[in-house]
Formats: sequence, C-alpha cells, structure tokens
Amino acid sequence: MKNILKYSILMICGLVILACKTEIVEPIDLDALETGGYVRTVSPYPVSSSTFNYKITDMGGTKMEIVAEAVTPNKGADFASYELFVKFVDATASNGTKTTSILPLKTILASAFTKDAITGYPRATITVTGTEALAASKLVIGDIAAGDRFEITGTMKLTNGKTYNAANTGANITGGAFYSSPFFYRVNVLQ
Repeated sequence: MKNILKYSILMICGLVILACKTEIVEPIDLDALETGGYVRTVSPYPVSSSTFNYKITDMGGTKMEIVAEAVTPNKGADFASYELFVKFVDATASNGTKTTSILPLKTILASAFTKDAITGYPRATITVTGTEALAASKLVIGDIAAGDRFEITGTMKLTNGKTYNAANTGANITGGAFYSSPFFYRVNVLQ
C-alpha cells in the first residue's frame, strides 16, 4: 500500500511535468519599437496654473521663462525644433470678448539647445514676454484685463517629421511628476 501511494504520487508528478510545455517566446526587438520624445520642463518645477504671470503695467518686463530639455531615446539627436503657439482667453466681459484662436508664437530650433553636462539631453531657456504674447495674439494692451490669461502650447518636432504635443501625448508624460512635460503653460494677466 505504501508503494502504491509513492508510485501514484510519482505518476501524478510525472504527468504534471509532461503536461507543462514551455513555449519559447521571441524577445522583443526594442530597436524596432516606435519611439517618440517630449520636452521636459526642468525649471520651474512643478508647473501649475499659477506659475506664470504677465503684468499689464509691464508687459515688456514680465515673462514666462522655462528651462526646457528635449528628451528622445538617442539623447535628442533627432530633435528638430520646439514650436510655441499662443491663445488669449478673455475671462473678463468688462472690456469686450477678445478670445483668440490658437496662433503661432515662435519656433526654437534644436541649434538653440545645448547639451546638458549631467543629463546629456539638449537644454534651452525659453522666454516669452508679455509683449511677444500680445503681439502674436494680434491684440493691444486695451484688449486685456486682470483675470484674463494667455495659453501657450508647445509642439516638439523630430527630424523624421513626427510631432508631439499635449493632444497626442499621454497623461503620464503631460501630468507625471517624472516627465514634467505639459506642453501647456498658462500665463495669468495681473494688474
């Protein structure tokens, strides 16, 4: 009886071993996967809806300024440019309704970025003064009031023609603490 129990357990183990068949899975070819990029906001960090402001009384002196880092799998070698667009949102009815569509603001070419010694990715300080935002929006100082805002959006272009912005990038990139790449900057108008 003792031997029957041993042989039964051995036979069950043998069946289990024979029944398990390992399928060989080919490894993923990482070089064949499609890759992209993003522009990380290094400073200021984090960026919120109250980080940047333009003063009506000093549109030329107040600015939105960020340190941006172009991140791609090959350390920014395929980075071509970072295009900025502006939209004015009129949130105060007292001076009319002047909300604009999204308009081109400026393009920062990859050549304006320099390789960071620590990260190895190209970095640049990007500045947009209140005067630049106002001119690109085709507005005059009388069209804006405290409480209004400018929305500045960015689009990263690669040398292969691909583009990345808030519309085609996931929440982990745009809202994640590590990536810090919103592709969107809100600039509030103050008195």
